[in-house]
Amino acid sequence: MNSENKYWLDDPRNVNKIVYALYAICALLVGADLVYHKHIHFTYENEAYNFEDWFGFFGFFGFVACVGLVLAARLLRIVLKREEDYYDQ
Repeated sequence: MNSENKYWLDDPRNVNKIVYALYAICALLVGADLVYHKHIHFTYENEAYNFEDWFGFFGFFGFVACVGLVLAARLLRIVLKREEDYYDQ
């Protein structure tokens, strides 16, 4: 008799459903960027510098900021890392 509990995320098909649902949500959000009017907070005389009005700017900016935070955390780990027996010394 198998006493091991089987959870719904143990089935790879359910994990694939979640991944495809996330892809669909991302596609809908990118598509929404084409439809709604953005209210730009910072405007410049040269229209090319109005970054907030570019297609997908906020998604790209969020991705770059997230990657930057992960890289900064990796560097910070090197600075803050202590020996395993730090408190025993």
